[in-house]
Amino acid sequence: MKNLKRLLSIALVLVMVIALAACGSQQTPDSTTTPSAPAEQPSQAPAEQPQTGAGKKVGVTMPTKSLQRWNEDGANVKAALEAKGYTVDLQYADNKQDVQNSQIENQITMGCDVLVIASIDGGALGGVLQQAKAANIPVIAYDRLLTNTDKCDYYATFDNYGVGKMQGEFIEQALGLDKGAKGPFNLECFGGDPGDNNAYLFNQGAMDVLQKYIDSGVLVVKSGQTKFPDQIAITNWDSKAAQDRMDNLLTAYYADDIVHVVLSPNDSLAQGIVASLKSAGYGSAGKPYPVLTGQDCDKINVGQIIRGEQSMSIFKDTRVLANQVIAMTDAILAGQQVPTNATYNNGVIDVPSYNCEIKFADKNNWKELLVDSGYYQLSDIPDAQ
Repeated sequence: MKNLKRLLSIALVLVMVIALAACGSQQTPDSTTTPSAPAEQPSQAPAEQPQTGAGKKVGVTMPTKSLQRWNEDGANVKAALEAKGYTVDLQYADNKQDVQNSQIENQITMGCDVLVIASIDGGALGGVLQQAKAANIPVIAYDRLLTNTDKCDYYATFDNYGVGKMQGEFIEQALGLDKGAKGPFNLECFGGDPGDNNAYLFNQGAMDVLQKYIDSGVLVVKSGQTKFPDQIAITNWDSKAAQDRMDNLLTAYYADDIVHVVLSPNDSLAQGIVASLKSAGYGSAGKPYPVLTGQDCDKINVGQIIRGEQSMSIFKDTRVLANQVIAMTDAILAGQQVPTNATYNNGVIDVPSYNCEIKFADKNNWKELLVDSGYYQLSDIPDAQ
């Protein structure tokens, strides 16, 4: 019996020792101990970011729906703003100044937080801009500078002097003038709407390149018409007016000669010019199409480039410009620094501005620049198939 009690005592001691040893193996994590990772939890979608434009309204006015360019601008700006949660009132003014003034007045009355204005005549909005100033509504000029006013808070645009300069340089290189070609080459010049401040910049940029060749006689303007706006401006950028003027030039000065170069600041004018050239028999081996510039890469004009009727067009990616307007709008309403990289004097103040990048399309790169980038579908372009 004594032996049995002794054995039980020993067994009890062993059990206690084992239990104490087990407790000692459970460490409490401290600053030098890494706890084991918790069991993996099901992944959760990131919380949706608040939309910067929620509860805010932006009034957008475009000059006309008659040109492809402004339809695309309006659609791109509206879509980009709405994607950020803004409510957008988009209006087109049919190239009628009184209509645009009324549209902006209505947007002020409805309590828009920001106004984005692509003007018909940048100097004809003084009254409504003063109303916007009195209502403390920021104004962003869209691609056309608002002039002769102290109420133009920001300006989103492209390098419009650079547009003209790029057109002039294209002509210079296409004719080999930069390589010493002596010509002489016959040149005729067209200008845009004198109510559009950009038209002055386009003309200045191009003539700053070409004037020296005109002065030296390498480029010959048989009509003698080079002054903008007095001699070469086309009101409202009207294609038919450009066609009529080209008809008159060809009849008066080129009955026994051909024109080698036509400076056109944009695509709507280039459409009219091509129509006139076709009617006059251009497009044959003995009467080839002249070097012809343009701007906006309208679908019709890209087709003209493919067919050899137009030489180039400046590409102003309206998606980029729309995104810049959104960046400006966000910054204004958040009280943050607004992104700018230039200033333009509008006759009264220096307007903080942003110049977006420009490129040009020609027969060599139009597909890469316009289709491969997703700006157009190949099916959008006449004769591209």
